[in-house]
Amino acid sequence: MRRLLTAIAIYAASLLTAHAAEPAAPLAKVTVVFDQPLPNVPGKSMKGVLVEYGPGGSSPAHIHAPSAFIYATVLEGAIRSQVNDGPAKVFHKGENFSEHPGDRHAVSANASDTEPAKLLAVFVVDTTDKELTTPIAK
Repeated sequence: MRRLLTAIAIYAASLLTAHAAEPAAPLAKVTVVFDQPLPNVPGKSMKGVLVEYGPGGSSPAHIHAPSAFIYATVLEGAIRSQVNDGPAKVFHKGENFSEHPGDRHAVSANASDTEPAKLLAVFVVDTTDKELTTPIAK
C-alpha cells in the first residue's frame, strides 16, 4: 500500500510540475494597420487595428478611448466577446459587432483552443486620442 501511495504522490507531483511549466495562454497581437484623419470630419480619425489571437489567446478586460466608436469584423476563426453587462457571444468569420464610446469590453478572446482567430477593429476616434485601449484594473 505504501508503494502505491508513493507512486500516486510522485505521479501527482509530476502532473503539477508539468502544468506549472506550461505557458499561459498567449495575449493578443495588436497591430495598427491604418490611421487616417477624416478630411470631412475635422478632429476625427479612422484607425484600423488587426487583433490576432493564437489558440486559447485572449485580451484582458479593457475600455477604449473615450471617443471611440468601434466596428469589428472577424476575419478568421471565432471570437468570444462580451461588452458591458451583456451576454458573452461568439462571432464567426464574416460576422461583425460594434462598441460605443464608454463601453467596457469584459471578454475578448479566441473561442478556440486549437485554431487561431483574427479580427479587424475599425475605430472612429478623436484624432488627439493616442491610447486606444486601457486595461481595466481588477
